[in-house]
Amino acid sequence: MILKYIPLDEGMMIMDEAIVKAKKIVEGYPETKFSGEEYQRFYECVYFMCTYHSSNEKTMQLYEKFRNSLEESIFSTVQPTLMNKQGANLLREFGIMWSNYKLMARWLCRFFEYLDRFFIPQHIELESLNGISFSCFRDLVFKKLYCRLVEATLTLINQERDGLQIDWFLLKNVLDIFVEISDYRGVNYYEDFEKIILTEISGYYSRLASEWLLYDSSAEYVQKVFWCLNREKQRASQYLHPDTEVKIVQVVRYQLLDQIANKLMEKKQAENSGVVTDYQIQLVVFGKAISGIFSSYGGFETGSFMVLGIII
Repeated sequence: MILKYIPLDEGMMIMDEAIVKAKKIVEGYPETKFSGEEYQRFYECVYFMCTYHSSNEKTMQLYEKFRNSLEESIFSTVQPTLMNKQGANLLREFGIMWSNYKLMARWLCRFFEYLDRFFIPQHIELESLNGISFSCFRDLVFKKLYCRLVEATLTLINQERDGLQIDWFLLKNVLDIFVEISDYRGVNYYEDFEKIILTEISGYYSRLASEWLLYDSSAEYVQKVFWCLNREKQRASQYLHPDTEVKIVQVVRYQLLDQIANKLMEKKQAENSGVVTDYQIQLVVFGKAISGIFSSYGGFETGSFMVLGIII
């Protein structure tokens, strides 16, 4: 490639063309494409400016221009779009913005690729272009929305638990973004979310256990345990990580059986157990079913084993 001189001001104007067009993707036009000729023109512009201007100061200006272009797209489009969104609308728009932002950043990374290949490796204190793309969105968007995203996600999960129809794909998409952003250094946001949801589930089933012990027979209680375990397992498999599914089943088991083992046995002993009833037959059926569920998640805790053994 023949070295070509491009004045700094002229080169910056050329890259402004690339940036303005790339920003259209975030503005709602993800179908925006660059031709082969455009790609070559923008890539060569960066290449010539970096190689002709031997000063690191000039190249650093290009590096900062890349970062600034991402930040400006976030300030001008991403933040205003998400600012007043709530609930499922927030999750949906957030997913769209993240997808469009990544596409825009991917194009810009290709245009500024020479920085990644030759300039950044010589300055280990500098973040890669892909790293800048992630950190800008994480720091300027994700961190600021994290609490609202978690709240909206938990609301949908609780709505589904209460019998309402929700968009499982939407939940999975947002939680996949949690994982994706967590994969790039720093805080593991999905693990934080997992701790929150496990605490929520623990409290929910602790309250249910107290209510069922008060109003239901031991047979009805075991039947409800079986139903809840299956529902939580199905729910988790739709949009949560497999490891989270295992932890959820363990939490439900602990709150519904292990934690109240003595109380449930006392309740059974207080019931009329002199005659084999339909309830007792149901206990055998549901007890075996629950045993099957537990065996796939590491077996019984001592408390839950004793409960089922005695009340069956």
